[in-house]
Amino acid sequence: MASIRGYIAMSLDGYIAAPDGNLDWLTKYDGLELGAFGYDRFVDGIRTVVMGRGTYDAIAGFDVDWPYGDRRAIVVTSSPIDEPIGPVQTWNGGIDGLVTHVRGLEDGDVWLVGGGRLQQAFIERGALDDLSLFIMPELLGGGARLFPPNGLARSVRLVQSETVAPGCVCLRYDFRPAA
Repeated sequence: MASIRGYIAMSLDGYIAAPDGNLDWLTKYDGLELGAFGYDRFVDGIRTVVMGRGTYDAIAGFDVDWPYGDRRAIVVTSSPIDEPIGPVQTWNGGIDGLVTHVRGLEDGDVWLVGGGRLQQAFIERGALDDLSLFIMPELLGGGARLFPPNGLARSVRLVQSETVAPGCVCLRYDFRPAA
């Protein structure tokens, strides 16, 4: 059974994208040494990436090669992707069906890439197992929130916190119910 994981950075004031949608505030940290929390280490165990259409469209707009290699990629969308930039499949069968589908995968973990709405949908269903959250030393003053308000309240367990670079902190949360 696959674990469903989050791995994302946000500004100190809780945003994952600037008001105009750009990520310049974050890309200036490309190459930052994150040690045990580094991207390469994280993706080693990932076989499937799942993202919403907004995240997919943002990646497609970066004018870069597909960043997920040959990993299975599922884009949650109700409309077709005419000219995909990578080996993607679309999903429009609802979140419950998607959770069942990705949980049943046995060839590696699943990464919920990008925005907070999809992550929240998985959290609401008790389907996000853990989250590595990088807090970057930036104040954006607005933009796309990591978790847009939705009325859901619940407790999660902080399992690790570490300063990973000057001004950057990684917080690792476990979302699974306590045993």
